[in-house]
Amino acid sequence: MIGQAVTAIAALVDLGGPVVAILLCASVLAVALSIYKLWTFQAEGVWRSAALQGLGGDALAAKRGFLAATLHACIRARDAGVAADDLRERAIPRLETGFGRLSAGLRLLDLIAQVAPLLGLFGTVLGMISAFRALQESGASADPTILAGGIWVALVTTAAGLVVAMPASMALSWFDSKIEAHRRIADELLEEVLNPGLLDHGADASERVPHAA
Repeated sequence: MIGQAVTAIAALVDLGGPVVAILLCASVLAVALSIYKLWTFQAEGVWRSAALQGLGGDALAAKRGFLAATLHACIRARDAGVAADDLRERAIPRLETGFGRLSAGLRLLDLIAQVAPLLGLFGTVLGMISAFRALQESGASADPTILAGGIWVALVTTAAGLVVAMPASMALSWFDSKIEAHRRIADELLEEVLNPGLLDHGADASERVPHAA
């Protein structure tokens, strides 16, 4: 099974040339980077951030991730009498550092998603040039199959570029959406820690506003 896959990849690289080899390396890098980001999100507790709502200091101390650690430190400082504004000034840089770790490497994934189609197109252009040159060199005895064969081989690089770019682009969008959701939850939880009950009071006040007839 593995031997057949290696043989197929080698044949594809031989068919598409160095551009396909570069795209193959880019695809391996994109997969490795995606796996690493999944592990990072797991280690930072991104999947469980909503479960931090309402947890006390001891419960937060047992959770993994920069958000739980920051909230735990804020609760301890708040209980020690530190003002909310001072806590916010200390907490926000810590949170931004954590979000920086979550975002690390995503720009490389974005680069792969943007450059892979261009590399594929570049390989196609090179292949078309080679095909037409071979057709010209054949002279009066030109065989249309030479041109057709050269064109479909050239189009392999375009297809390879799209195959690499589309999953990378989807993975990037998914990671960005998870980071944005984690950021919204972090903002809400930090505000609840700094001003306990403020969000609930705001919701109660909005419910007491009479609706227009």
